[in-house]
Amino acid sequence: MEYTTLPHTDIEVSKICLGTMTWGNQNTEAEGHEQMDFALDKGVNFFDTAELYPVPAHPDRHSDTEKIIGTWFKKNGNRDKVILGTKIAGKADFTKFIRTTGFTPDSIRSAVDASLERLQTDYIDLYQLHWPERNTNYFGKRGYTHDVSDHWEDNIHQVLETLRDLIREGKIRQVGISNETPWGTMRFLTESKVHASLPRAITIQNPYSLLNRQFEVGLSEISIREKVGLLAYSPLGFGTLSGKYLGGMQPATARITLFPNYKRYSSEQAVRATEKYHKLAQEHGLSMAQMALSFVNTRPFVTSTIIGATSIEQLDQNIASIDLTLSEEVLKGIDEIHNAIPNPAP
Repeated sequence: MEYTTLPHTDIEVSKICLGTMTWGNQNTEAEGHEQMDFALDKGVNFFDTAELYPVPAHPDRHSDTEKIIGTWFKKNGNRDKVILGTKIAGKADFTKFIRTTGFTPDSIRSAVDASLERLQTDYIDLYQLHWPERNTNYFGKRGYTHDVSDHWEDNIHQVLETLRDLIREGKIRQVGISNETPWGTMRFLTESKVHASLPRAITIQNPYSLLNRQFEVGLSEISIREKVGLLAYSPLGFGTLSGKYLGGMQPATARITLFPNYKRYSSEQAVRATEKYHKLAQEHGLSMAQMALSFVNTRPFVTSTIIGATSIEQLDQNIASIDLTLSEEVLKGIDEIHNAIPNPAP
């Protein structure tokens, strides 16, 4: 395994981060425990979860993933071996069963306390805002259309004050943002620069893959210059970049088969791009999944790549991508495909 540090800290994390959002729905508690055992044995010390998980969000399964991680900590007593990130859900119609109050001080405090209880731990290493409160373009929306009726108030200062107090209390260690835009990212950074007592956002968890390289426009420069590390999620595009859906295949237990409304990486253009990446991998004797992950792993703005799997076999292959170095010929081929079909799945 390769390791790096969370920006502006001495917290060492693996370049591969274990994603957990299937545990409690597609995976049982026992399977979640098995994946954590396996990943830790392979050198993965960075786990990411959220109060929303598992997905799809549902009142009957709300926060079951955090509970599964908590029972694993209790069983093994190895909390000190893991750098743990979790997230507070933003406002949305599909999260009304969690709360409707957004990132108010009381909401953040209650969310942190509830996560700590479920995770059976005294602290969270990286606490993240799952998505912005304001109306903006995230979760697959390409462009920004300003809504004059959106009376969102810029409460970033208050949010950071609350998170600062939670850091002082020892409940969280560091702060991150997620599904953010360049404007939102700079607003958080500016606030913490102007007000030195406020915590700095050290990571941003956004989608990034061969099918979605939009992070490279705007956010990559911010990431490198301001040292805000990308925690890349969906690096395999809901599994499409494993090739398992090519030719119209629908594996019975696969995510898109079970949840066909997850169409973000299944457009006609995305399928055409995936076919081209599959051909490129075959020409060079590579697993397409490992080629796709290796590309993400080695981008200069990526702090860690969040991988998810529903089986140990998938997890093993995904973790092993850290050992693959792509040739200049393969990288050239990737860029040629990207230039021909840029960002087909934002």
